Amino acid sequence: MHEVIKCKFLTQEDPIFPTIPTTTKTVFGDMSTPAGLKALNDFLADKSYIEGFAASQADTAVFDALPSAPLPALRHTLRWYNHIKSFQRERASLPLAKSQYVLAGETNTTACADEDDDDDIDLFGSDDEEESAEAARIKEQRLAEYAAKKSKKPALIAKSSILLDVKPWDDETDMDKLEECVRSISMDGLLWGQSKLVPVGYGIKKLQIGCVVEDDKVGTDQLEEAITTFEEYVQSMDVAAFNKI
Repeated sequence: MHEVIKCKFLTQEDPIFPTIPTTTKTVFGDMSTPAGLKALNDFLADKSYIEGFAASQADTAVFDALPSAPLPALRHTLRWYNHIKSFQRERASLPLAKSQYVLAGETNTTACADEDDDDDIDLFGSDDEEESAEAARIKEQRLAEYAAKKSKKPALIAKSSILLDVKPWDDETDMDKLEECVRSISMDGLLWGQSKLVPVGYGIKKLQIGCVVEDDKVGTDQLEEAITTFEEYVQSMDVAAFNKI
């Protein structure tokens, strides 16, 4: 009796069959190179998706161009990669991409080949390969748009709220004149606020006055130096409270 042996050939549908990207070339660069992955990571630093504010086939196209999951060091790309990975079941129903982000490439569909042929195949391209003129143009355009968007964001100005105690020499000091002198101090980044007289004892009152300063322009040392120049009225100045805004 002859024994019948059944053989099954591997296909791309089998889980063991390796997944090979159609192409790793994108407008951000070659996704198989550190430079290309860094460019994508920088692009995703303040974005959740490649286009707009929802997942689209622009995301799945770039996702397919990555040979493998990004390293943890590329945290923005890894965050995006894991998020887009959750859309694999409904990827066909995602909105179409408005622009082309992945460049055309050749697909390797041979499951079994001679070892010599495998040695000649460069699945991930080369760092030294030149991008096509069209790819360079699209990449330059995207980077210019990104730079323009970043430049429009207003710079964050660090400010602080400071409460000062300005002490007179004695109870005969003209406190109205003292406050007038203090408020006469004008600096770029300085805004005087409310004030009041606070008793300290023996009929003496100190001036407690608030102000808001821009940290890069005005410091407490500058304020003390300016206020204590009014030696006729001011004995000393202390910082009663200092809070970042």
